[in-house]
Formats: sequence, structure tokens, C-alpha cells
Amino acid sequence: MDFIERLQALSKKLAQVSANLATEEATKNALVMPFLHSVLGYDVFDPNEVIPEFTADTGIKKGEKVDYALIKDSEVQILIECKKYGEALSTKHANQLFRYFSVTNARIAILTNGAQYQFYTDLDVPNKMDDKPFLTLDLENLDEHIGPEIKKLTKSSFDVDSVVGAAGELKYLNQVKKVLSDQFQAPDEEFVKFFTSKVYDGVQTTKVKNQFLEITTKALQQFLNDSINARLKSAIGNDVKELVRAEVDNKETVNLEEKPEKTKIQTTEEEIEGFNIVRAILRQKVDVQRLYSRDTQSYFGILLDDNNRKPLCRLWFNTKQKYIGIFDASKNEVRYSIESVDDIFSLSEQLQQTLALYE
Repeated sequence: MDFIERLQALSKKLAQVSANLATEEATKNALVMPFLHSVLGYDVFDPNEVIPEFTADTGIKKGEKVDYALIKDSEVQILIECKKYGEALSTKHANQLFRYFSVTNARIAILTNGAQYQFYTDLDVPNKMDDKPFLTLDLENLDEHIGPEIKKLTKSSFDVDSVVGAAGELKYLNQVKKVLSDQFQAPDEEFVKFFTSKVYDGVQTTKVKNQFLEITTKALQQFLNDSINARLKSAIGNDVKELVRAEVDNKETVNLEEKPEKTKIQTTEEEIEGFNIVRAILRQKVDVQRLYSRDTQSYFGILLDDNNRKPLCRLWFNTKQKYIGIFDASKNEVRYSIESVDDIFSLSEQLQQTLALYE
């Protein structure tokens, strides 16, 4: 497996075992050690690479331990402090890390509960661990932008100067993203005022401010939804079109071999787009390569594993009123009228429920 696949495998394992992680020790064994071994590439059974219960003379507290120290080139490079799964992480949990950071050669510290991994360095004051992480990995909500940064910390790629050099930008990039996320959920007065001034020339009275608070909140939510939908369509649109065209070409070839007359089945761009959207909805639950299309004169069918016994839905786009038929637990087709193919997104839950019947 490549690096991203190893991260995804650990994320999947987390979902399977999280209900049984009641202690810090269980969290270490089930999640943290696999992270050190499978993701970062360290031999957790070799004390020349991983030292558990690492002790250093801090000059303040004797015999205090940090959970793991990662060694490379015979030097401590990374310190790790663990908490049990589900425990919220904060700097109050990192007292040992703060103390050890100043008495070892480590430039990287990690605070984790097995699911979230917070990465720290000394950007603000040399040889003193920062109060805020420069990077956070969440195995329960993987961010595609995080993977390449975590890879820099692996045993084979580790270059402390490169990591610390990129940490400054990452720290502020993530903080800006957090601010934007907060504003998208609940925009504050200054944020609303900025957008209001761009579109409204009058005096911003209390009534106007209240009005534009509601308008700005709706605009942000719609912008985010539109961006997500556009990205989903773009991400798989070309592949889907090629797949459907290939299937149609194949059907036409078979039909021409069997009988000389031209096929009456015409796959439309709208059906292709509908297939695209269904795949976009279901790809978070299943590999999209398992989703197949079968066009007929009456409807455009979508199946799991190209199996007639696993119908997911049918697109009825050949009439003035469009429908999507979704199959229930009894294999009965329930039809929903739609105005445009984008309305399929509103039926995401029903489609995922049908998929779950076969998984």
C-alpha cells in the first residue's frame, strides 16, 4: 500500500475498534503503535527507533515520562504524548511535552488520542514548544491536504529542517481555515459588515445589519454547497462519461453483430450526468468502480457490481416529467419526481440506504 492507503486503512480500523477503546493503553495498542509503525514507518519493537515510557532529566520533575520518543540518527527527533480515545486534546495535556522539549534535541512533538494527532514545534521561541499545533491530523475526518505534510514526518523522508521550515505556513494556513470555518457556520458582525459594504450603499442600521446577517449566512451556505457539488461533478465527470460511452459503444457493437439494424437505445448527456451524481453520492460508501450503468429504451439503470439482483436506482428521463426510482428493502421501486438532475443530491440518504442493503 502507498502512504495515503495506509492512512486510510488506519482510519477504517479506527471506526471498527473505537467502541472498545476505554483506556489509554488500549488506545496505544490499537491506534498509536500502528500509526508509528504503518504510517510513519518506525519499528515499534526496536528500542533504537522507538523508546516507550521515555525518561529524561527535566531539572524540574525527576522520573517523569513521555509515552514515546522516536529516534533517528541516534538522536531523539519526535516526542509523543498519548491520551485515551475520545478524550479532548488541549495543551494542559502536554505538560511533559513542554518540559521534555527544552531538554532534548527533539524539534517535533505530537499530542494524540489515537484519532486526532496534533503536531507541535518551536516557531515562536527557539527550543520552547509552541502553545498551538502547526498541523492536526484527524483520522475520523481525513483531509486530502494533510497527507503530504504527514509523509514528511515518516522515517524514510524525515528532514527536520524541511518540516520546521514548512510549519510556519501550515500553522497560519490552518488557523485561517479555522476562522473561515467558524465564519461559515456563524458569521460575526465584522464579517457581515465587510460583505454588506460591498453590496449595500446605505447606512447600516440595526435593521439592515440583522437583515444582512441572515442574507450572508444563507449566501455562505449556498456558496459552500455549490462549491462541493461542482467539485464532486468535476472530480469524476470525465471518467464517468468515458465509462458510459464505452459501455454504450460495447452494446452497439453487440447489437450490430446480432442484428444489422441500428440500436434504439440512446444514452443522453443528462443520463450521464445523473449517473455522475449518483456515483458522487455513493463514493464515500463504496468504490465507484463497483457502480455500473445499464441503459434501456425506457430507463437508465444503475447497479452494484453489475448485478441485476443489486439494483440501486433507475433514471426515468425519457418523458417530460423526470423521475428517479430508488429500490427499497423489498426490491420495490419508489419513484421520486425531480425537476433537474441536481435534485438527485436531495435523495442522498435514500440512495445510501439502498446501497446498505447489499453491503
